[in-house]
Amino acid sequence: MRDDTGARRVWGGRSAALCRDVAAAMLLLVLSIPSVMAQEPGDDPRSADPTWAQGRGQIAERLAATPLTGHARNVILFIGDGMGVSTVTAMRIYAGQQKGLRGEEYELPFERFPFTALVKTYNVNAQVPDSAGTASALYTGIKTDIGVLSIRAGAHGDCAAMQAVPTIVEELEDRGYATGIVTTTRLTHATPAAAYAHAPDRDWEADADMPPAASALGCRDIAAQFAAFSHGDGIDVALGGGRANFLPASRGGRRGDGRDLIAAWRAGGDHRQVVTTAGALAQFAPGPEDQLLGLFSDSHMAFDHDRRAGGLDQPSLAEMTAAAIRLLQARTAGRAHGFFLMVEGGRIDHAHHAGNAFRALDDGRAFAEAVERAMAMVDPADTLVLVTADHSHVFAIAGYPPRGNPILGLVRAIAPDADGHHPIAKAADGRPYTTLGYLNGPGAGRRLPADADDRLVLEPGYRQEAVVPLNSETHSGEDVPLYAIGPGARLARGVMEQNAVYHLMRTALGLDDR
Repeated sequence: MRDDTGARRVWGGRSAALCRDVAAAMLLLVLSIPSVMAQEPGDDPRSADPTWAQGRGQIAERLAATPLTGHARNVILFIGDGMGVSTVTAMRIYAGQQKGLRGEEYELPFERFPFTALVKTYNVNAQVPDSAGTASALYTGIKTDIGVLSIRAGAHGDCAAMQAVPTIVEELEDRGYATGIVTTTRLTHATPAAAYAHAPDRDWEADADMPPAASALGCRDIAAQFAAFSHGDGIDVALGGGRANFLPASRGGRRGDGRDLIAAWRAGGDHRQVVTTAGALAQFAPGPEDQLLGLFSDSHMAFDHDRRAGGLDQPSLAEMTAAAIRLLQARTAGRAHGFFLMVEGGRIDHAHHAGNAFRALDDGRAFAEAVERAMAMVDPADTLVLVTADHSHVFAIAGYPPRGNPILGLVRAIAPDADGHHPIAKAADGRPYTTLGYLNGPGAGRRLPADADDRLVLEPGYRQEAVVPLNSETHSGEDVPLYAIGPGARLARGVMEQNAVYHLMRTALGLDDR
């Protein structure tokens, strides 16, 4: 089973349309395309894809209506994996209640951004998407199939037929930008991996995951692609989990080829450093040439509640985000180009798959704190900050609970009884139910006892009830929100194709030709 398991000033403006040399730009794109297959000179495999023109067209229409007065120097793309509209609403209430408020009136940091849009999430071959296809759309400007990483559609599982397409991380590295990836999942997991790797199967995280035929054809596992990433001077900062995919089995890792990819990555430059604990990350003081790899767990990093409760020596998402921004700012100070950073709150998604709303919302709170930390460190006058999700979940807020009712608690009647209490509401079977629930998942097939109270459902491990029994709750196909602030943010409006977000980022940076 797959564990899919991603203000200080408000600026915008008006200007003339962007002017650049199309031929030179297309040549630069071609030179940055990594693939196991040979390509004809001057052939960008995206140019013939109808979703490429569709995404560019949506941004061109917005740009024509509201031209930009300036461009972004930096872009930060936050991806709350699985953070659909219902999850954002519940996160807002949860975070507010954690601060002693009733919750509904609270605002998450990114909800104060001046521009918003809804984003369609379907994959080329899937009405309800996965993180691989959706992340690929965000990074490459085209839509692709479910389960693949930054390749053209039509080659799922087929190493010989796959056609790699450039990602924004590769393109910006080739142009001299600094780049970074931060995640609470494995660095080789779908959402972060699609930024730097190309694979017909998202599950090929280590060589042990690959079929021999694929290896024989020259396909490389995702961890190996990270270690060998050759665009520019390499990804400058990458922080997350997944250490086992980089180490040989003889050292407790998952690799069958005996390679130590952490050592291989460190050997790629004199200023490359590796950290494995929160303490080491906190002590790291970046210099202008430093690059950093942080691997804080063998697999995914802990849910934020478990990190705190267990006293684990793992950094929070906010701490990783701050460390990445400090390094990227140090590397780009006084240089012509700025940076691109992707930050994923990946375990929101994992908790939803488990039917565990508590951990989904608590990791959502941690994700919002990371956004707030970033906004305190950058200036929206020169940095475009986008907050979105790759997809949503079949997660609902239901019943008629009174204002301020615990978002994780049982539904109560709005009208108080004679003693001034809001009595627990009962379903048609005489049993209580929670405000939050799932259409499908592991919580199906059971009901709360008639005398249940909030003590049971407020336990961190409680799995909300569901309708359709599945071992793992699924994604949903609904649109997801996009919040934007900074140069180019005004292009985030209306209903957008997911791959148009890539074109928005390029336009904001002044790289697209119109």
